[in-house]
Amino acid sequence: MLAEIENKVKIAKKMLESINYFVGELSAKEFFDYMSGETFSGDTITLKEVLGNDYLLIHEVVEVNELKKMGRTIDTRVIVDSPKSIIYAAHFRALEKELEYALRMKDYAWVKSRIRLQKIVLENDPHLPEEMKPKAKAILEKFIRAVRDENHLWIQ
Repeated sequence: MLAEIENKVKIAKKMLESINYFVGELSAKEFFDYMSGETFSGDTITLKEVLGNDYLLIHEVVEVNELKKMGRTIDTRVIVDSPKSIIYAAHFRALEKELEYALRMKDYAWVKSRIRLQKIVLENDPHLPEEMKPKAKAILEKFIRAVRDENHLWIQ
């Protein structure tokens, strides 16, 4: 399993380099621990799902990288032991990179589906710190504009 994760992390790093985002040292064990760790949100995405979807893989690799850049130790408790503002800052950066990559791939359906999901999160997530809501809204607006500009469609 760790060999598969190591390979997928390498692939994600290359995909991210294509949008000028660079990932530091990230071991397969760190990634595994992060993905199998405790959460406060009840997130149900599995490691298998992440490894099978380039966009989700990018998202999780960026989250871990951002947490490491903020000085967090990556283990199974990093999410529950870190301030929520740090977790959401990493999540929002990861969402941006995930959607930037999806736009680069012209996968507008993915971008639209993630925007819809993030709108629901913004309106209903009881864990989202109030001070992070403007960042969440800004990301949504940025990608709504990008999709609109690219194919002159709006998300229903």
